Amino acid sequence: MTSPKDNRLPPLVPRYLSVLRAAKFITNPIPVLDSHLRQFGPNYLFHIGGFKKGFLTTDPEIIQHVLQKNHRNYRKSDIQTGLLAHYIGNGLLTSEGEYWLKQRRLIQPGFHRKRLASLVGLMNLEIQLAIKRWTDLATQEAAVDIYKEMHLLAFRIVAKTLFSTGLDEPRMEKLSAQITQVQKFIVKQIRQPYAHWWFKISGQIGQHEEISQATKQILIDIISTRMQSGVAHDDLLQMLLDARYEETGESMTLQQLLDECLIIFVAGHETTANALSWAFYLLAKNPRHIDLLRQESSSWMTEKQPLFEHLPRLTYTHQVIEEVMRLYPPAWIIDRVAQDQDEAGGFRIAKGTMMILYTYGTHHNPGLWPKQDQFEPERFNEERRSEIHPFAYFPFGGGPRLCIGNNFALMEMQLILTQLFHHFDFELISQKVEMLPLITLRPEKALMFRIRNRPVSGVETKTADQS
Repeated sequence: MTSPKDNRLPPLVPRYLSVLRAAKFITNPIPVLDSHLRQFGPNYLFHIGGFKKGFLTTDPEIIQHVLQKNHRNYRKSDIQTGLLAHYIGNGLLTSEGEYWLKQRRLIQPGFHRKRLASLVGLMNLEIQLAIKRWTDLATQEAAVDIYKEMHLLAFRIVAKTLFSTGLDEPRMEKLSAQITQVQKFIVKQIRQPYAHWWFKISGQIGQHEEISQATKQILIDIISTRMQSGVAHDDLLQMLLDARYEETGESMTLQQLLDECLIIFVAGHETTANALSWAFYLLAKNPRHIDLLRQESSSWMTEKQPLFEHLPRLTYTHQVIEEVMRLYPPAWIIDRVAQDQDEAGGFRIAKGTMMILYTYGTHHNPGLWPKQDQFEPERFNEERRSEIHPFAYFPFGGGPRLCIGNNFALMEMQLILTQLFHHFDFELISQKVEMLPLITLRPEKALMFRIRNRPVSGVETKTADQS
Protein backbone atom coordinates (compact mmCIF):
# COMPACT_ATOMS: atom_id res chain seq x y z
CA MET A 1 0.00 0.00 0.00
CA THR A 2 1.11 3.59 -0.55
CA SER A 3 0.24 6.88 1.12
CA PRO A 4 -2.49 9.06 -0.45
CA LYS A 5 0.05 11.70 -1.53
CA ASP A 6 1.67 9.13 -3.82
CA ASN A 7 -1.68 8.09 -5.25
CA ARG A 8 -1.57 8.58 -9.00
CA LEU A 9 -2.25 6.85 -12.29
CA PRO A 10 0.37 5.39 -14.63
CA PRO A 11 0.81 6.96 -18.08
CA LEU A 12 -1.94 6.25 -20.60
CA VAL A 13 -1.12 5.00 -24.08
CA PRO A 14 -3.19 7.29 -26.36
CA ARG A 15 -6.29 5.49 -27.52
CA TYR A 16 -5.56 6.22 -31.16
CA LEU A 17 -2.28 4.28 -30.84
CA SER A 18 -4.14 1.29 -29.43
CA VAL A 19 -6.62 1.46 -32.30
CA LEU A 20 -3.88 1.86 -34.92
CA ARG A 21 -2.00 -1.12 -33.51
CA ALA A 22 -5.09 -3.28 -32.97
CA ALA A 23 -4.41 -5.45 -36.04
CA LYS A 24 -0.81 -6.08 -34.95
CA PHE A 25 -2.05 -6.76 -31.43
CA ILE A 26 -4.42 -9.44 -32.71
CA THR A 27 -1.62 -11.13 -34.68
CA ASN A 28 1.05 -10.91 -31.97
CA PRO A 29 0.57 -8.70 -28.88
CA ILE A 30 4.15 -9.01 -27.57
CA PRO A 31 5.88 -6.49 -29.91
CA VAL A 32 3.07 -3.99 -29.26
CA LEU A 33 3.26 -4.39 -25.48
CA ASP A 34 7.07 -4.20 -25.55
CA SER A 35 7.05 -1.02 -27.63
CA HIS A 36 4.75 0.57 -25.04
CA LEU A 37 7.13 -0.51 -22.26
CA ARG A 38 10.02 1.25 -23.99
CA GLN A 39 7.96 4.38 -24.51
CA PHE A 40 5.89 4.61 -21.31
CA GLY A 41 7.84 2.63 -18.72
CA PRO A 42 7.14 -0.49 -16.61
CA ASN A 43 3.57 0.55 -15.74
CA TYR A 44 1.03 1.95 -18.17
CA LEU A 45 -2.65 2.07 -19.03
CA PHE A 46 -3.82 1.09 -22.50
CA HIS A 47 -6.96 0.05 -24.36
CA ILE A 48 -6.82 -3.68 -25.08
CA GLY A 49 -7.44 -4.12 -28.78
CA GLY A 50 -8.52 -0.46 -28.82
CA PHE A 51 -11.46 -1.03 -26.46
CA LYS A 52 -11.23 -2.26 -22.85
CA LYS A 53 -8.80 -0.38 -20.60
CA GLY A 54 -6.10 -2.35 -18.81
CA PHE A 55 -3.27 -1.58 -16.35
CA LEU A 56 -0.10 -3.36 -17.53
CA THR A 57 2.82 -3.84 -15.15
CA THR A 58 6.24 -5.47 -15.04
CA ASP A 59 6.94 -4.21 -11.50
CA PRO A 60 7.59 -7.19 -9.16
CA GLU A 61 6.25 -5.28 -6.17
CA ILE A 62 2.90 -4.62 -7.86
CA ILE A 63 2.77 -8.16 -9.21
CA GLN A 64 3.38 -9.55 -5.71
CA HIS A 65 0.71 -7.23 -4.31
CA VAL A 66 -1.87 -8.50 -6.80
CA LEU A 67 -1.01 -12.20 -6.70
CA GLN A 68 -0.08 -12.56 -3.05
CA LYS A 69 -0.28 -9.69 -0.57
CA ASN A 70 -3.78 -8.53 -1.46
CA HIS A 71 -4.88 -11.43 -3.65
CA ARG A 72 -8.41 -11.48 -2.21
CA ASN A 73 -9.08 -8.18 -3.97
CA TYR A 74 -8.13 -9.54 -7.37
CA ARG A 75 -10.06 -12.18 -9.27
CA LYS A 76 -9.56 -13.73 -12.65
CA SER A 77 -11.24 -11.89 -15.48
CA ASP A 78 -14.28 -13.03 -17.45
CA ILE A 79 -11.84 -14.25 -20.10
CA GLN A 80 -10.97 -17.16 -17.81
CA THR A 81 -14.01 -17.57 -15.56
CA GLY A 82 -16.41 -17.02 -18.45
CA LEU A 83 -14.95 -17.69 -21.88
CA LEU A 84 -12.49 -20.45 -20.94
CA ALA A 85 -14.92 -22.06 -18.53
CA HIS A 86 -17.57 -22.11 -21.25
CA TYR A 87 -15.47 -24.54 -23.26
CA ILE A 88 -13.34 -26.40 -20.70
CA GLY A 89 -15.50 -26.43 -17.59
CA ASN A 90 -15.40 -25.03 -14.06
CA GLY A 91 -12.16 -26.57 -12.81
CA LEU A 92 -9.26 -25.17 -10.77
CA LEU A 93 -8.01 -22.99 -13.62
CA THR A 94 -11.33 -21.28 -14.29
CA SER A 95 -13.19 -21.28 -10.94
CA GLU A 96 -13.17 -18.51 -8.33
CA GLY A 97 -14.09 -17.73 -4.72
CA GLU A 98 -15.15 -20.31 -2.17
CA TYR A 99 -15.67 -23.04 -4.74
CA TRP A 100 -12.11 -22.66 -6.03
CA LEU A 101 -10.73 -22.73 -2.47
CA LYS A 102 -12.68 -25.90 -1.65
CA GLN A 103 -11.41 -27.63 -4.80
CA ARG A 104 -7.83 -26.48 -4.25
CA ARG A 105 -7.78 -27.88 -0.71
CA LEU A 106 -9.25 -31.14 -1.96
CA ILE A 107 -6.85 -31.70 -4.86
CA GLN A 108 -3.60 -30.11 -3.59
CA PRO A 109 -2.35 -33.17 -1.61
CA GLY A 110 -2.43 -35.28 -4.78
CA PHE A 111 0.13 -32.98 -6.45
CA HIS A 112 2.70 -32.86 -3.68
CA ARG A 113 6.09 -33.87 -5.04
CA LYS A 114 6.33 -37.12 -3.07
CA ARG A 115 2.86 -38.17 -4.20
CA LEU A 116 4.01 -37.68 -7.79
CA ALA A 117 6.82 -40.22 -7.36
CA SER A 118 4.50 -43.04 -8.41
CA LEU A 119 3.97 -41.35 -11.79
CA VAL A 120 7.65 -41.43 -12.82
CA GLY A 121 7.26 -44.95 -14.19
CA LEU A 122 4.33 -43.92 -16.40
CA MET A 123 6.27 -40.89 -17.64
CA ASN A 124 9.38 -42.95 -18.38
CA LEU A 125 7.35 -45.52 -20.28
CA GLU A 126 6.20 -42.87 -22.76
CA ILE A 127 9.70 -41.37 -22.97
CA GLN A 128 11.18 -44.79 -23.73
CA LEU A 129 8.63 -45.33 -26.49
CA ALA A 130 9.64 -41.96 -27.96
CA ILE A 131 13.34 -42.90 -27.73
CA LYS A 132 12.67 -46.16 -29.56
CA ARG A 133 10.82 -44.35 -32.36
CA TRP A 134 13.45 -41.58 -32.53
CA THR A 135 16.28 -44.11 -32.73
CA ASP A 136 14.88 -45.32 -36.05
CA LEU A 137 14.47 -41.72 -37.26
CA ALA A 138 18.00 -40.83 -36.14
CA THR A 139 19.47 -43.76 -38.07
CA GLN A 140 18.16 -41.99 -41.16
CA GLU A 141 19.27 -38.59 -39.78
CA ALA A 142 15.65 -37.55 -40.28
CA ALA A 143 14.39 -34.00 -39.91
CA VAL A 144 11.62 -33.62 -37.33
CA ASP A 145 9.45 -30.79 -36.02
CA ILE A 146 10.46 -30.69 -32.35
CA TYR A 147 7.34 -28.73 -31.39
CA LYS A 148 5.06 -31.44 -32.81
CA GLU A 149 7.19 -34.14 -31.20
CA MET A 150 7.12 -32.44 -27.79
CA HIS A 151 3.40 -31.74 -28.11
CA LEU A 152 2.80 -35.42 -28.84
CA LEU A 153 5.05 -36.63 -26.03
CA ALA A 154 3.68 -34.21 -23.42
CA PHE A 155 0.11 -35.06 -24.43
CA ARG A 156 0.77 -38.79 -24.16
CA ILE A 157 2.39 -38.33 -20.75
CA VAL A 158 -0.50 -36.33 -19.31
CA ALA A 159 -2.96 -38.79 -20.89
CA LYS A 160 -1.25 -41.82 -19.38
CA THR A 161 -0.62 -40.27 -15.96
CA LEU A 162 -4.24 -39.14 -15.78
CA PHE A 163 -5.79 -42.22 -17.39
CA SER A 164 -3.42 -45.17 -17.13
CA THR A 165 -6.29 -47.25 -18.54
CA GLY A 166 -9.19 -46.61 -20.89
CA LEU A 167 -7.63 -44.21 -23.38
CA ASP A 168 -6.70 -45.95 -26.63
CA GLU A 169 -4.63 -44.45 -29.46
CA PRO A 170 -7.54 -43.29 -31.70
CA ARG A 171 -9.24 -41.47 -28.82
CA MET A 172 -5.94 -39.98 -27.68
CA GLU A 173 -5.32 -38.53 -31.15
CA LYS A 174 -8.88 -37.24 -31.36
CA LEU A 175 -8.63 -35.55 -27.96
CA SER A 176 -5.38 -33.82 -28.90
CA ALA A 177 -6.81 -32.43 -32.15
CA GLN A 178 -10.04 -31.28 -30.50
CA ILE A 179 -8.35 -29.50 -27.59
CA THR A 180 -5.97 -27.69 -29.96
CA GLN A 181 -8.83 -26.57 -32.20
CA VAL A 182 -10.89 -25.19 -29.33
CA GLN A 183 -7.88 -23.38 -27.82
CA LYS A 184 -7.18 -21.54 -31.08
CA PHE A 185 -10.79 -20.37 -31.26
CA ILE A 186 -10.74 -19.16 -27.65
CA VAL A 187 -7.69 -17.00 -28.44
CA LYS A 188 -9.48 -15.61 -31.49
CA GLN A 189 -12.42 -14.55 -29.30
CA ILE A 190 -10.13 -13.01 -26.65
CA ARG A 191 -8.31 -10.80 -29.14
CA GLN A 192 -11.37 -9.85 -31.17
CA PRO A 193 -14.11 -9.21 -28.57
CA TYR A 194 -15.86 -6.83 -30.98
CA ALA A 195 -16.41 -9.72 -33.40
CA HIS A 196 -18.47 -11.84 -30.99
CA TRP A 197 -21.64 -11.17 -32.97
CA TRP A 198 -20.01 -12.47 -36.15
CA PHE A 199 -18.66 -15.59 -34.42
CA LYS A 200 -22.21 -16.22 -33.22
CA ILE A 201 -24.17 -15.74 -36.45
CA SER A 202 -21.53 -17.45 -38.60
CA GLY A 203 -21.91 -20.59 -36.53
CA GLN A 204 -18.29 -20.65 -35.32
CA ILE A 205 -19.29 -20.58 -31.65
CA GLY A 206 -21.78 -23.40 -32.13
CA GLN A 207 -19.23 -25.44 -34.06
CA HIS A 208 -16.63 -25.19 -31.30
CA GLU A 209 -19.21 -25.86 -28.60
CA GLU A 210 -19.92 -29.15 -30.37
CA ILE A 211 -16.20 -29.97 -30.49
CA SER A 212 -15.92 -29.17 -26.78
CA GLN A 213 -18.88 -31.39 -25.98
CA ALA A 214 -17.39 -34.27 -27.99
CA THR A 215 -14.17 -33.91 -25.98
CA LYS A 216 -16.10 -33.97 -22.72
CA GLN A 217 -18.00 -37.08 -23.77
CA ILE A 218 -14.76 -39.01 -24.35
CA LEU A 219 -13.60 -38.13 -20.83
CA ILE A 220 -17.00 -38.90 -19.28
CA ASP A 221 -16.93 -42.37 -20.82
CA ILE A 222 -13.46 -43.08 -19.40
CA ILE A 223 -14.29 -41.73 -15.92
CA SER A 224 -17.61 -43.59 -15.78
CA THR A 225 -16.00 -46.87 -16.83
CA ARG A 226 -13.37 -46.52 -14.10
CA MET A 227 -15.97 -45.70 -11.46
CA GLN A 228 -18.12 -48.67 -12.42
CA SER A 229 -15.18 -51.08 -12.52
CA GLY A 230 -14.29 -50.60 -8.86
CA VAL A 231 -10.65 -51.34 -9.75
CA ALA A 232 -8.06 -48.89 -8.39
CA HIS A 233 -5.10 -47.71 -10.49
CA ASP A 234 -2.04 -45.64 -9.58
CA ASP A 235 -2.79 -42.52 -11.64
CA LEU A 236 -4.17 -38.99 -11.30
CA LEU A 237 -7.74 -40.04 -12.01
CA GLN A 238 -7.58 -42.43 -9.05
CA MET A 239 -6.28 -39.58 -6.89
CA LEU A 240 -9.28 -37.46 -7.92
CA LEU A 241 -11.68 -40.36 -7.33
CA ASP A 242 -10.26 -41.03 -3.86
CA ALA A 243 -10.24 -37.38 -2.74
CA ARG A 244 -12.81 -36.55 -0.03
CA TYR A 245 -14.07 -33.21 1.24
CA GLU A 246 -13.12 -32.74 4.90
CA GLU A 247 -16.49 -31.26 5.85
CA THR A 248 -18.71 -34.00 4.45
CA GLY A 249 -16.46 -36.93 3.59
CA GLU A 250 -18.05 -36.96 0.13
CA SER A 251 -16.23 -37.42 -3.17
CA MET A 252 -16.51 -35.26 -6.29
CA THR A 253 -19.47 -35.64 -8.61
CA LEU A 254 -19.05 -36.89 -12.17
CA GLN A 255 -19.34 -33.29 -13.43
CA GLN A 256 -16.64 -32.09 -11.04
CA LEU A 257 -14.37 -34.98 -12.04
CA LEU A 258 -14.91 -34.11 -15.69
CA ASP A 259 -14.08 -30.44 -15.15
CA GLU A 260 -10.86 -31.18 -13.26
CA CYS A 261 -9.73 -33.86 -15.72
CA LEU A 262 -10.30 -31.51 -18.66
CA ILE A 263 -8.31 -28.75 -16.95
CA ILE A 264 -5.43 -31.17 -16.32
CA PHE A 265 -5.49 -32.14 -20.00
CA VAL A 266 -5.58 -28.57 -21.30
CA ALA A 267 -3.10 -27.03 -18.86
CA GLY A 268 -0.96 -30.12 -18.40
CA HIS A 269 0.46 -30.65 -21.85
CA GLU A 270 0.47 -27.41 -23.84
CA THR A 271 2.67 -25.45 -21.42
CA THR A 272 5.13 -28.32 -21.03
CA ALA A 273 5.36 -28.91 -24.79
CA ASN A 274 6.10 -25.24 -25.37
CA ALA A 275 8.78 -25.03 -22.68
CA LEU A 276 10.49 -28.17 -23.98
CA SER A 277 10.43 -26.89 -27.58
CA TRP A 278 12.09 -23.64 -26.54
CA ALA A 279 14.63 -25.65 -24.51
CA PHE A 280 15.74 -27.51 -27.64
CA TYR A 281 15.96 -24.23 -29.53
CA LEU A 282 17.97 -22.39 -26.86
CA LEU A 283 20.35 -25.29 -26.28
CA ALA A 284 20.99 -25.52 -30.03
CA LYS A 285 21.81 -21.81 -30.06
CA ASN A 286 23.99 -22.16 -26.94
CA PRO A 287 25.61 -25.61 -27.28
CA ARG A 288 28.13 -25.18 -24.45
CA HIS A 289 25.31 -25.89 -22.00
CA ILE A 290 24.52 -29.28 -23.55
CA ASP A 291 27.67 -30.94 -22.20
CA LEU A 292 26.84 -29.74 -18.69
CA LEU A 293 23.33 -31.09 -18.99
CA ARG A 294 24.56 -34.43 -20.33
CA GLN A 295 27.10 -34.78 -17.54
CA GLU A 296 24.22 -35.32 -15.12
CA SER A 297 23.04 -38.45 -16.92
CA SER A 298 25.89 -40.27 -15.17
CA SER A 299 23.78 -40.11 -12.00
CA TRP A 300 21.15 -42.46 -13.45
CA MET A 301 22.93 -44.43 -16.22
CA THR A 302 23.31 -47.59 -14.13
CA GLU A 303 19.50 -47.74 -13.91
CA LYS A 304 19.10 -47.20 -17.71
CA GLN A 305 16.60 -44.42 -16.99
CA PRO A 306 16.24 -41.82 -14.20
CA LEU A 307 14.14 -42.69 -11.17
CA PHE A 308 12.40 -40.31 -8.79
CA GLU A 309 15.36 -40.33 -6.41
CA HIS A 310 17.66 -39.15 -9.22
CA LEU A 311 15.74 -35.93 -9.85
CA PRO A 312 17.37 -33.84 -7.06
CA ARG A 313 20.75 -34.59 -8.67
CA LEU A 314 19.70 -33.12 -12.03
CA THR A 315 20.42 -29.60 -10.79
CA TYR A 316 21.82 -28.16 -14.02
CA THR A 317 18.95 -29.66 -16.01
CA HIS A 318 16.62 -27.88 -13.60
CA GLN A 319 18.48 -24.59 -14.11
CA VAL A 320 18.20 -24.98 -17.89
CA ILE A 321 14.43 -25.44 -17.57
CA GLU A 322 14.10 -22.40 -15.31
CA GLU A 323 16.08 -20.20 -17.70
CA VAL A 324 14.04 -21.45 -20.66
CA MET A 325 10.85 -20.46 -18.85
CA ARG A 326 12.32 -17.07 -18.08
CA LEU A 327 13.04 -16.32 -21.72
CA TYR A 328 9.92 -18.02 -23.07
CA PRO A 329 7.38 -18.28 -20.24
CA PRO A 330 4.58 -20.62 -21.41
CA ALA A 331 2.00 -18.61 -19.47
CA TRP A 332 3.29 -15.35 -20.90
CA ILE A 333 0.63 -13.05 -19.39
CA ILE A 334 -1.74 -13.12 -16.38
CA ASP A 335 -4.85 -11.01 -15.81
CA ARG A 336 -6.77 -10.09 -12.67
CA VAL A 337 -9.66 -7.69 -12.01
CA ALA A 338 -9.73 -5.40 -8.95
CA GLN A 339 -12.87 -6.01 -6.88
CA ASP A 340 -12.43 -2.77 -4.89
CA GLN A 341 -10.28 0.35 -5.13
CA ASP A 342 -6.69 -0.28 -4.13
CA GLU A 343 -3.19 1.21 -4.16
CA ALA A 344 0.06 -0.47 -5.20
CA GLY A 345 3.47 0.79 -6.26
CA GLY A 346 2.37 4.39 -5.75
CA PHE A 347 -0.56 4.03 -8.15
CA ARG A 348 -4.29 4.18 -7.61
CA ILE A 349 -6.15 1.13 -8.88
CA ALA A 350 -9.83 1.78 -9.45
CA LYS A 351 -12.47 -0.85 -8.81
CA GLY A 352 -12.98 -2.95 -11.94
CA THR A 353 -9.49 -2.29 -13.32
CA MET A 354 -8.08 -5.16 -15.34
CA MET A 355 -4.52 -5.75 -14.15
CA ILE A 356 -2.26 -7.17 -16.85
CA LEU A 357 0.70 -8.89 -15.16
CA TYR A 358 3.05 -9.15 -18.10
CA THR A 359 5.18 -12.20 -17.37
CA TYR A 360 7.17 -12.08 -20.62
CA GLY A 361 7.97 -8.38 -20.14
CA THR A 362 8.96 -8.89 -16.49
CA HIS A 363 11.24 -11.79 -17.38
CA HIS A 364 12.97 -9.58 -19.97
CA ASN A 365 13.14 -6.43 -17.84
CA PRO A 366 16.76 -5.16 -18.06
CA GLY A 367 16.37 -3.56 -14.63
CA LEU A 368 15.76 -6.99 -13.13
CA TRP A 369 17.87 -9.25 -15.33
CA PRO A 370 21.42 -8.36 -16.46
CA LYS A 371 21.94 -9.41 -20.10
CA GLN A 372 18.20 -10.05 -20.09
CA ASP A 373 18.01 -11.62 -23.55
CA GLN A 374 20.90 -14.04 -23.09
CA PHE A 375 20.47 -17.70 -22.17
CA GLU A 376 22.30 -18.18 -18.85
CA PRO A 377 21.05 -21.12 -16.74
CA GLU A 378 23.64 -20.18 -14.12
CA ARG A 379 21.29 -17.36 -13.03
CA PHE A 380 19.43 -20.05 -11.12
CA ASN A 381 22.32 -21.74 -9.34
CA GLU A 382 22.32 -21.83 -5.55
CA GLU A 383 24.56 -18.79 -5.14
CA ARG A 384 22.68 -16.43 -7.48
CA ARG A 385 19.11 -17.55 -6.88
CA SER A 386 18.80 -15.49 -3.69
CA GLU A 387 19.37 -12.29 -5.71
CA ILE A 388 16.15 -12.78 -7.69
CA HIS A 389 13.03 -10.98 -6.47
CA PRO A 390 10.37 -13.69 -5.93
CA PHE A 391 8.02 -11.97 -8.37
CA ALA A 392 10.60 -11.01 -10.96
CA TYR A 393 10.28 -14.65 -12.01
CA PHE A 394 6.86 -16.31 -11.96
CA PRO A 395 6.39 -18.78 -14.84
CA PHE A 396 3.82 -20.72 -12.77
CA GLY A 397 2.06 -17.66 -11.38
CA GLY A 398 2.30 -16.98 -7.66
CA GLY A 399 0.52 -16.64 -4.38
CA PRO A 400 -2.38 -18.94 -3.43
CA ARG A 401 -3.10 -19.62 -7.11
CA LEU A 402 0.38 -20.86 -7.92
CA CYS A 403 -0.04 -23.56 -10.57
CA ILE A 404 -0.95 -26.79 -8.78
CA GLY A 405 0.90 -28.82 -11.41
CA ASN A 406 4.26 -27.03 -11.21
CA ASN A 407 6.09 -29.97 -9.61
CA PHE A 408 4.51 -32.38 -12.11
CA ALA A 409 5.70 -30.22 -15.03
CA LEU A 410 9.23 -29.70 -13.70
CA MET A 411 9.63 -33.41 -12.97
CA GLU A 412 8.37 -34.31 -16.44
CA MET A 413 10.70 -31.84 -18.18
CA GLN A 414 13.73 -33.06 -16.23
CA LEU A 415 13.01 -36.66 -17.21
CA ILE A 416 12.53 -35.77 -20.87
CA LEU A 417 15.55 -33.49 -21.33
CA THR A 418 18.07 -35.65 -19.50
CA GLN A 419 17.08 -38.75 -21.47
CA LEU A 420 16.65 -37.29 -24.95
CA PHE A 421 19.93 -35.36 -24.84
CA HIS A 422 21.66 -38.45 -23.47
CA HIS A 423 20.52 -40.54 -26.44
CA PHE A 424 20.55 -38.05 -29.32
CA ASP A 425 22.35 -35.13 -30.95
CA PHE A 426 20.23 -32.35 -32.41
CA GLU A 427 21.04 -30.02 -35.30
CA LEU A 428 18.83 -26.96 -35.65
CA ILE A 429 17.54 -26.56 -39.22
CA SER A 430 15.01 -23.73 -38.81
CA GLN A 431 16.80 -20.44 -39.36
CA LYS A 432 14.16 -17.97 -38.25
CA VAL A 433 12.04 -18.88 -35.24
CA GLU A 434 9.31 -16.48 -34.14
CA MET A 435 6.98 -16.57 -31.15
CA LEU A 436 3.25 -17.19 -31.41
CA PRO A 437 1.54 -16.04 -28.20
CA LEU A 438 -1.79 -17.85 -27.99
CA ILE A 439 -3.06 -18.88 -24.57
CA THR A 440 0.50 -20.13 -24.16
CA LEU A 441 3.73 -19.06 -25.88
CA ARG A 442 4.71 -21.45 -28.67
CA PRO A 443 6.89 -21.30 -31.80
CA GLU A 444 5.02 -19.72 -34.72
CA LYS A 445 6.07 -22.29 -37.32
CA ALA A 446 7.65 -25.72 -37.44
CA LEU A 447 10.80 -25.99 -35.30
CA MET A 448 12.86 -28.32 -37.46
CA PHE A 449 15.81 -30.35 -36.15
CA ARG A 450 17.90 -33.15 -37.60
CA ILE A 451 18.41 -35.90 -35.03
CA ARG A 452 21.32 -38.34 -34.77
CA ASN A 453 22.00 -41.24 -32.42
CA ARG A 454 24.70 -40.89 -29.78
CA PRO A 455 26.83 -43.65 -28.23
CA VAL A 456 25.49 -43.98 -24.68
CA SER A 457 27.82 -46.55 -23.12
CA GLY A 458 30.24 -44.00 -21.72
CA VAL A 459 29.82 -41.56 -18.87
CA GLU A 460 29.69 -37.82 -19.46
CA THR A 461 32.76 -36.38 -17.75
CA LYS A 462 32.85 -32.69 -18.56
CA THR A 463 32.24 -30.48 -15.53
CA ALA A 464 31.03 -26.91 -15.15
CA ASP A 465 34.59 -25.81 -14.34
CA GLN A 466 35.82 -27.26 -17.65
CA SER A 467 33.22 -25.50 -19.79
